[in-house]
Amino acid sequence: MLGSGERPAESGRILIVEDDYLVATEIEAALADAGFDLAGVAASAEEALQLAAAQRPSLVVMDIRLAGDRDGIDAAIELFREHGIRCIFATAHYDADTRSRAVAAAPLGWLQKPYAVATLLQMVRQALRDLRRE
Repeated sequence: MLGSGERPAESGRILIVEDDYLVATEIEAALADAGFDLAGVAASAEEALQLAAAQRPSLVVMDIRLAGDRDGIDAAIELFREHGIRCIFATAHYDADTRSRAVAAAPLGWLQKPYAVATLLQMVRQALRDLRRE
């Protein structure tokens, strides 16, 4: 919950893309408790693309390793190219090659796993502020 009656001035619709059920549930609960509007949870790149087309989120919290043939970087690049939707990558895979591959998705941030819920919320709020300024 937000402290001292604070409301998320950065409100925006957020899509969660994470194939680990427990991690996805934790992210979903944290964002919902903070007052964010959720577009849903996807476990694969294909599911993420379908949900994004239907729900039009403002932002995606994207894991890189996903179930299925495509990874989160592929999905993020397609979301950006097709819909202009940007993401925050939440991943344990933070090496230079991964970051280089992800440049085409114009990510708004990198959240290295494991991370604290407070760090996730801070990064989401900052990303939404950045999007509004663009």
